Amino acid sequence: MSAELERPVTRHRKSGHLICRTGWALLFTVACAYFSYRSFQDIQGHEFDWPHNWWDTLTWLVWMAFAAVAISEVRCWRERLLFGLLFLQFLLGSVFSLWTAASFSITREGRWFSLVLWVLATTLGIAVLFGSGNKTGSQVRS
Repeated sequence: MSAELERPVTRHRKSGHLICRTGWALLFTVACAYFSYRSFQDIQGHEFDWPHNWWDTLTWLVWMAFAAVAISEVRCWRERLLFGLLFLQFLLGSVFSLWTAASFSITREGRWFSLVLWVLATTLGIAVLFGSGNKTGSQVRS
């Protein structure tokens, strides 16, 4: 009876992988590919202006906060890079959404930089999708 009471307690520890090799990685990859395509279409159509309303600015800021929290929660370098790129993208979007006096050449360069960030995030999303995420969780003895 005492052997049952002295059994070591095990608890699950976070694996450090939030989205590696999950459906979330596929969702992030498809979303980044879609936004890459949309950014490219904006550049091809000479649509370099950014929307300057409070709703878009608030949306960029909320997504920026989400990416910052996600960066702090993961230990996987692929996921950190992905969320870091997304943070930069959302920062860029919020800056250009707030900056109403930006010149045409600056907004054009911002659109090109946005495209590069989305393409890099898509590429990194593929790496996260096929990464080596451990979904079983580690066992730790107390």
